[in-house]
Amino acid sequence: MTTVNQRLEDLREVMRREHLAAFIFPSTDPHQGEYIPDHWKGREFISGFNGSAGTAVVTLHSAALWTDSRYFIAAEEQLKGTGYQLMKLKMPGTPTIAQWLGREIGDNRQLYNDCTEVGIDGMVSATNEVRQLMAELRKENGLTLRTNFDPLRLIWTNRPAIPQNPVEIYPLQYAGESTRDKIARIRQTLRQQHADGMLMASLDDIAWTLNLRGTDVHCNPVFVSYLLITQKTVTLYINKVKLPAEVAAYLKAENIQVGDYEQVQNGLREYFEYNILLDPNEVNYTLYETVRNKGKMNNCVKTEIVEEESPVKRMKTVKNATEIRGFKQAMLRDGIAMVKFLCWLKPAVAQGGQTEITADERLTALRAEQPLFRGISFDTIAGYGEHGAIVHYEATPETDIPLRPEGFLLLDSGAQYLDGTTDITRTIALGPVTDEQRRIFTLVLKAHLQLQNAIFPEGASGTQIDAIARMPLWKNGLNYLHGTGHGVGTYLNVHEGPHQIRMEWKPAPLVAGMTVTDEPGVYLPNRFGVRLENTLLIVDAFETELGRFLKFEPLTLCPIDKTPIDRSMLTPEEVQWLNDYHQMVLDRLSPTLEGEELDWLRDACSPL
Repeated sequence: MTTVNQRLEDLREVMRREHLAAFIFPSTDPHQGEYIPDHWKGREFISGFNGSAGTAVVTLHSAALWTDSRYFIAAEEQLKGTGYQLMKLKMPGTPTIAQWLGREIGDNRQLYNDCTEVGIDGMVSATNEVRQLMAELRKENGLTLRTNFDPLRLIWTNRPAIPQNPVEIYPLQYAGESTRDKIARIRQTLRQQHADGMLMASLDDIAWTLNLRGTDVHCNPVFVSYLLITQKTVTLYINKVKLPAEVAAYLKAENIQVGDYEQVQNGLREYFEYNILLDPNEVNYTLYETVRNKGKMNNCVKTEIVEEESPVKRMKTVKNATEIRGFKQAMLRDGIAMVKFLCWLKPAVAQGGQTEITADERLTALRAEQPLFRGISFDTIAGYGEHGAIVHYEATPETDIPLRPEGFLLLDSGAQYLDGTTDITRTIALGPVTDEQRRIFTLVLKAHLQLQNAIFPEGASGTQIDAIARMPLWKNGLNYLHGTGHGVGTYLNVHEGPHQIRMEWKPAPLVAGMTVTDEPGVYLPNRFGVRLENTLLIVDAFETELGRFLKFEPLTLCPIDKTPIDRSMLTPEEVQWLNDYHQMVLDRLSPTLEGEELDWLRDACSPL
């Protein structure tokens, strides 16, 4: 019996005792992070699927896992022999979780002994997600949701502990704004929203606000904590062993109190202001209900809840002058590492012995040589050949394949530097390519350039300009199911919102000072994939009597492979932009390179 099968048996035994017909395991933690500490990887524990996005649902007699197009192939492989059915999100015929449970449980009441209660851990589930799920379940044969039970506490032996890594101060020379000034801005915004205070649960928001960083989350320099801000006090809820003497002294100097991480619920019960802002997409259901139920408890004063998006999110996404300078310096160093890697790559592949993993290791080692390097910003995607068609492929010793001097290597990677975070994708022709590969590569390049060169009114959302990038692909019957772009943090999370460029409605406006990626792609299963990505800065374009208009400035400094381009498919304007971009890359990077690496750069940046 596989480990997953045994875990399912253990879980179902607990569910029978608790009179639960099903239990839902999301890919989230108490802070709604995209990447989460091992302690909260319950979905991975119960299913064996290790992708970053997905939801496992287990009933007393069946199991299913929902995930998106990035992980269809990987999930299918990892779920073999576990009894899980793969549910492909956004594909025709795929039921919602509530619909599936309605059929599995509601249509088989005798099999479930008329039990209609479904469980989910409210401590790791956002308030809005729980509410929506409750409403959907009610429509499906009157199913109900229980939120106050975590079966993993009983069945997960040797569960990893919540991280206790030390926190460090993020210097003002990189942050560009003091903690005191940030808190003053937050309080002013809260007053405008008629809120006396707020609970901050998002780890990158807390790190940004306090000018602190940590190592609790893989690739994301954040630390596990909550932050409670009122008009008079600020309290950081954190495991105090994480605070070195200099950080404790810093917090004291900034008038920030410290409470134990596990005491955040008590802190909310003792919150005596009239109202509090809780972002229902950020604050988990258990903490939200703690505040909502205060008035029902003895000796507790009822606190009104202001449901709004956390104001910190939009503050954080607009970079100040210091952060913008830091981004440009980080991109310069990252570009040096990329050029050194690309100069090495094709000759090394021709000699033999290179694989997806060794290419990843080589690039990481070259980045590590750069000043201010603090690690990678996400797990590298190095997909050769048909692996390039797996959108979020990550090579393992079991899947690693040799690189050959032909076809495409899709390389999506990034780094954390003290002054900025990088994210870049290049698709590299390792040798001869087919006419089809050349055509697809050029269409993806056209899509990338369409967005790069867009001009749009201030306040437009990412959804409103997403079609600009997709149009060259749509005209040829091509599309991709992931987003076209996302924000990037300042030595913070590589995926930063709320602004995004994607087909799904995301109303957050785009404003000058934001960073965002431009990364269209095409993926042909079992054949190859192409993606091209630069990180961009939103800047002013011009102003007319009809308003202010914005455009994109490329921050990424790295040549785009010219060898697979079909020049006849590009317009003169597209050719000119590519040549101008390569000239800028050459001008910025050449003073730092010499010898064969400089010669390689000059050739890579020569006019098309």
